[in-house]
Amino acid sequence: MLKERLAELVSESCDGEISKTEALDATVPLSYLGVTSLAQMRLIDAIEREYGVEVDLGGDVSFLDSVDALAAWLAAAR
Repeated sequence: MLKERLAELVSESCDGEISKTEALDATVPLSYLGVTSLAQMRLIDAIEREYGVEVDLGGDVSFLDSVDALAAWLAAAR
């Protein structure tokens, strides 16, 4: 359920350019599929609002490369 919601947030952040299914099934970093830096900022904002966490942009943000990594980071951050 968490991964599906995160994939929806990825899709919404990209204005639908990447579908929920594409985000879930990606075998390459999401940026290779077209997640731009603007879409990443939208995604970060959405995650922070929805899950009440704070993403440290000064640290390692490689977890933004996949839905699986996002889910793992979020589980650890809560």
